[in-house]
Amino acid sequence: MEGIVHRTVEINGIAVHVAEKGPVDGAGTGILLLHGFPELWYSWRHQIIGLAARGYRAIAPDLRGYGDTSAPPSVNSYTLFHLVAMSSPYSTPSNSPRPDRVKALVNTSVAHMPRNPSVSPVHQIKHLYGDNIYVCRFQEPGVAEAEFAEVGTKNVLRKILTMRDPRPSSLTHKDWGSTGEEIALPSWLSEEDLDYYVSKFEKTGFTGGMNYYRCMNLNWELTAPWAGAKIQVPTKFIVGDLDLTYHYPNIQDYMHKGGFKNEVPLLEEVVVLEGVGHFIQQERAEEVTDHIYNFIKKFQ
Repeated sequence: MEGIVHRTVEINGIAVHVAEKGPVDGAGTGILLLHGFPELWYSWRHQIIGLAARGYRAIAPDLRGYGDTSAPPSVNSYTLFHLVAMSSPYSTPSNSPRPDRVKALVNTSVAHMPRNPSVSPVHQIKHLYGDNIYVCRFQEPGVAEAEFAEVGTKNVLRKILTMRDPRPSSLTHKDWGSTGEEIALPSWLSEEDLDYYVSKFEKTGFTGGMNYYRCMNLNWELTAPWAGAKIQVPTKFIVGDLDLTYHYPNIQDYMHKGGFKNEVPLLEEVVVLEGVGHFIQQERAEEVTDHIYNFIKKFQ
């Protein structure tokens, strides 16, 4: 982690912790690295170093509600319009109305889907997977937090970060982990890495991260004026073949048979990494860094 600079900046009324490395004062193109749940800036540690070494300014914030960034208490403070292109469910829609601010996008794990005008996202997920799938379980404030607390922060993070079962049923309230379950860490995640995550989530809890999911239906309502909008920036998509998100009903047909390209007209490539789960930037760190670099360098 040598050379990574940490600072706090005031953005949109909150204090945002940012980790960055690379040329400043406009000398290097900025690459903004946005994590998902339950992660931190730390998930991009390898890419920060690798991209900075190639002359880019790599910038990875703790998103609103995570780590050392402020966590507003109101669920409604986590809408798309508060976040402004933060986290995987939000990065692509927010690029649509402001493509002038983004040269190119590398989207990982969660593919952009068109807005369904007749069914809210949480209702649709509930219809497909039932009440106990994690998205639905997160909706009622305090419920999943209590379940996580019972299992313990370290056990929950160990289970989720090492998950490689692509079945939707593998992430329900029965699968947060167990106090008696011993899960061996893979080579790409050390005990020291896990301890860093644990130290931050034991301080903040998981509410901030869960609030993103609690805003899904509200975001659906707020984005009605953008119904039918396309993602109009050059895009590359990367996903692991053991990722739950690559096994949603009909998702592979959507990705590979024209549906994805229709919604993202400037989609240049869909990359499927074999034998890889959800946290691909850590599991295949060097490969993902190369994919980002080889794509972004075309737009300097």
